[in-house]
Amino acid sequence: MALYEHVFLARQDLSAQQVDALVEQYKGVIEAHEGSIGRVENWGLKSLTYRINKNRKAYYTLMDITAPAAAIQEMERQMGLSEDVLRFMTIKVEAHEEGPSAMMQKRDDRGDRGDRGPRGDRFGGDRDRGPRDRDDRGPRGDRDDRGPRRPRENQAEGAGA
Repeated sequence: MALYEHVFLARQDLSAQQVDALVEQYKGVIEAHEGSIGRVENWGLKSLTYRINKNRKAYYTLMDITAPAAAIQEMERQMGLSEDVLRFMTIKVEAHEEGPSAMMQKRDDRGDRGDRGPRGDRFGGDRDRGPRDRDDRGPRGDRDDRGPRRPRENQAEGAGA
């Protein structure tokens, strides 16, 4: 049997239990066709690069699948009919990855580093703004080198023209 990695995106308004139910539903389809599902990773609710069916976020899920091609085709057919699944992609691989996926490793690395401030900014809030720092300008901005302004002409004359 062939080895596959399958990722699908579920709607943002589903609960985590409903996403797990989707995984179990598709696991049943694979097992009915004499396949098996190994690792299942829920990557959580993530922002989408662009809107898909009016959704700005989606639940991402990765599954490692060992199954015949017919099982994958049936699972993808059912996902295409489901309103809860926004997108899916299946890739045939030579061997399943050992340990956590790159997405899960990225999440673990971010949690260990303490470089984010209390508001979540990357620089802890004490960053150097560089040459365009707003505090080093004069009272009127950068206009000191222009000289004084010309007096305005009478406003009443220009209003009637």
